[in-house]
Amino acid sequence: MAGKEELYDEGLDLAFEGKFREAIDRYRAALALDPDYVDAVHALAMAHAELEELDAAIEVGKRLCELVPDDILAHTSLSTFYQRKGLIKEAEEEAAKSKVLDWKRQLSEQKQSGG
Repeated sequence: MAGKEELYDEGLDLAFEGKFREAIDRYRAALALDPDYVDAVHALAMAHAELEELDAAIEVGKRLCELVPDDILAHTSLSTFYQRKGLIKEAEEEAAKSKVLDWKRQLSEQKQSGG
């Protein structure tokens, strides 16, 4: 039986080939083994977006942001999904969250480097 990482990797290979529907099946299988597998959640959201299934991409993107609330890329991706759906207010809110997280990251790096 394939593990979550193997299923995720198979999904990535399929997505790279443009087989997003099959990739979604692999990501879902990985998530059946570990519902909080962040990489598979993000990949699932991106695959839905590639198929223009923006409602599904948004729902999965929201789940991703719940799992990793401080992840800049998660909020950026969700912002992009909202923007593509025409939900500008929501897109701007997620983009703002991403910017704040990036500023916090930069400040943290400056403090660590003594700057």
